[in-house]
Amino acid sequence: MIQKQFAENAVAILKDDSSVIGLAVGGSWLTNEIDEFSDLDLVLVTQKKISDDKTKMLEYANRFGKLLSAFTGEHVGETRLLICLYDNPLLHVDIKFLTAEEFHQRVETPFLLLDKEGQLQKILEQTESKFPYPDYQWIEDRLWVWVHYMLTKIERGEFVEAFDCFGLLRGVIFGPLLHIKNGKLPRGVRKAETQMAEEDIERLLSTLPSYSKVALLASLQNAVELYYHLRKSLFTEQVILQTETETRVMGYFDKVKSA
Repeated sequence: MIQKQFAENAVAILKDDSSVIGLAVGGSWLTNEIDEFSDLDLVLVTQKKISDDKTKMLEYANRFGKLLSAFTGEHVGETRLLICLYDNPLLHVDIKFLTAEEFHQRVETPFLLLDKEGQLQKILEQTESKFPYPDYQWIEDRLWVWVHYMLTKIERGEFVEAFDCFGLLRGVIFGPLLHIKNGKLPRGVRKAETQMAEEDIERLLSTLPSYSKVALLASLQNAVELYYHLRKSLFTEQVILQTETETRVMGYFDKVKSA
């Protein structure tokens, strides 16, 4: 696979670099799910912090191959990440630049490709990975306000903005919660088609509207029903339901549908 060839080449380049502690790989590599469409998730650990200097990050990235384009990951909340597209072969590679101290905190346990003095292995043995899970109270506090907002957009005829809102609901609520329900990590809607039960995929697909008021309202109703299903399946009694807000918003929903 081209991903493994790229990783092996990176190791060969870095093994004699005195500023490098090691190189690790995560993502689909860990679950043996790499295919021709997979990107490569590398973690480069250095003696000194370089993630605060994009020029230095790019210098490393350019050493690994023909770099077409690269940018830092502010859009995913991770400025230490350099998102790269290489050529010959065309390959997406994410490189996270960490120090040994930063390597202590992680969302998964990566595979070590290069660990010059065993320092990274020692850190892995002394720490645990913690994947971020959604806060059910955070979701309940927001869902009904978002539903009301979407209703106003649909009523005003701002269908494109309403479409964007459905993407938000799937990415931060329905996808993660459905993955949890299916015993998977809450990675948004990634690999939903292969990692969710058929009935759950059907529920998720029912929130994909076409471009009309009727379709948008129907999909929003399906989204609410999906939320009820997930709330019943996953939430504990510790989650305080926003009952008054829900009642008022759903009353408004009924009014919109009847109109």
